[in-house]
Amino acid sequence: MGRIHSINISKAKGVPKSRADKALLLKGLGVDRDAHAGTDIRQVSLLDIESIRGQIADAKAKGATVEIRPGVYAENITTEGLDLSALKIGDRLRAGPKAVLRISKIGKECHSHCAIYHQVGDCIMPRKGIFAEVMESGEIAVGDTLEKI
Repeated sequence: MGRIHSINISKAKGVPKSRADKALLLKGLGVDRDAHAGTDIRQVSLLDIESIRGQIADAKAKGATVEIRPGVYAENITTEGLDLSALKIGDRLRAGPKAVLRISKIGKECHSHCAIYHQVGDCIMPRKGIFAEVMESGEIAVGDTLEKI
C-alpha cells in the first residue's frame, strides 16, 4: 500500500502540471478539469516520487538547472511507497475511499525530448510512468491511500 504524494492538473497538454490538494476522478474520463481527461486508455498518469527524487539527484550531479518536481513530467498522481514497477496491465488500485483505477499502459512514448532529457540526458517517464483508466469515480486528496485490490 502506498499513498498519494501529489495531485497534478493542467488545462493544456504539453506543459508541466500544477499541484492540487484534491481532485475528482471521473469514470471513463480521468481527472476532472485536466487536459488529458477522456483520452481512451491514458486517462490518469502515475509516477512515483522515489523515481523523481532519483532524477533530481542525477540532475544535480550533472549540474542541470532544470526544475524537477511532481507534475513536471505531466503525471496526474505522484505516488509514494507503492512499487509501480510491480503493477501489470489489468491490475486495479483503490485511490482514496472510493475511486478505482485499472492499469492500462506501462511507459510512455517520448516523441520529442523534454527539457529534463536535454539537460540530464535521461527522462524517467517513458520507463517509470504508468497509465490507468478510471473504473469507479471518486474524490482523491493528497495523503490518501493507494492500494492494489
